[in-house]
Amino acid sequence: YQRRVRGKLGLTPDGLSFLDQFRILITHIGNAMGYIRMIRSGGIHACASAIRYVPDLDDIVNIEELTKEEALPADTIKAAANLDSVLDNLTKNFAEGTAYFKMLVDVFTKSMRDPKNQHLKNFFMIIPPLTLNYVEQIMNGKEKINKKNKIGATFTDDGFSMGIAYILKLLDQYSAFDSLHWFQSVNSKFNNEEKAVKDSRRRETDVKLDQTNTLTMKRLDQYRQEFELLYYSLSSARIFFRTDLEDLPIEINKSPVEATVSSEGGASAS
Repeated sequence: YQRRVRGKLGLTPDGLSFLDQFRILITHIGNAMGYIRMIRSGGIHACASAIRYVPDLDDIVNIEELTKEEALPADTIKAAANLDSVLDNLTKNFAEGTAYFKMLVDVFTKSMRDPKNQHLKNFFMIIPPLTLNYVEQIMNGKEKINKKNKIGATFTDDGFSMGIAYILKLLDQYSAFDSLHWFQSVNSKFNNEEKAVKDSRRRETDVKLDQTNTLTMKRLDQYRQEFELLYYSLSSARIFFRTDLEDLPIEINKSPVEATVSSEGGASAS
């Protein structure tokens, strides 16, 4: 599939196809989301360290009012007011939680759904070929880890999943993507290919052909594992942007191996 895409649409001077460039763009968006989450988590950690000596965050007394009631000196009252301001700021920042993701969704939803971006209404349809491109890329990256030339070596790339989840949320296309039953369709294809290889191994006695079938099975297992990891990563990323149960992927508690294709209209992985 990747070879056909490169052959028909061509490559950039850097050797990237259009799908490669689109995947990289989505990964950059996802990495930005991950960076924001990391910064926010660091902020919450700092707030937690600073506010740990406050006995009850739900019942913070107004120290400035207490100092006024006791008719303490003006400098003391001013210091109490400053302390109240600091405690109020820490409490507010600590209580915000993960609302920043909702803010990022609210800010960009309107522009992404603007009529001038009508071409994005079918964005969910390009996710299957993007996942094929991603799996090829991540497998190539893992293979380079043990090679002398490690340029392009990698073992994870969760920015892609985060970017997909974010864009689907902005475009309100979670249900549309789920209706493709893409990961179940991929798993069904792997099952059929593995069955064909096993049947071939039972029929053939040629040693060389048996070695070929063994390598084919190993490769199919690698592809299946990468698609399962991508499924879990995408399901987890969607949780960050959920607002209700409808935002959760269907059969989230099941792996694509356990899930069954409930419709004949699922996207074909062949």
